[in-house]
Amino acid sequence: MTAVTITEKAASEIKRVMSEQQMPETTSVRIGVSGGGCSGMQYTFGFDENPDAAADEVSAQHGVNVAVNKQFSLHLDGTVVDFKDELHQRGFVFNNPNAVRSCGCGSSFSS
Repeated sequence: MTAVTITEKAASEIKRVMSEQQMPETTSVRIGVSGGGCSGMQYTFGFDENPDAAADEVSAQHGVNVAVNKQFSLHLDGTVVDFKDELHQRGFVFNNPNAVRSCGCGSSFSS
């Protein structure tokens, strides 16, 4: 089971960037999370030419290899990555059904 799904639109943008940067076709897009302080976890997004078969879950989606470290699977389970190219917003958007935001006072609420 794949923790992260990318849309066709996101895959098209990833392929465009990879082509522009002359990355090998075997390059994977790496998606993860890192500690984000008061607002909780933040998403990480980059490229990896050598995913670790033992530590990573790698899936091919719309012609793009997607690598997620297995330790992040629980945090990312069900996440859909899309790409928006609109007048007021351009970039990758992470839609995570498990996301919970919190503030320094200890309160939390669903996003």
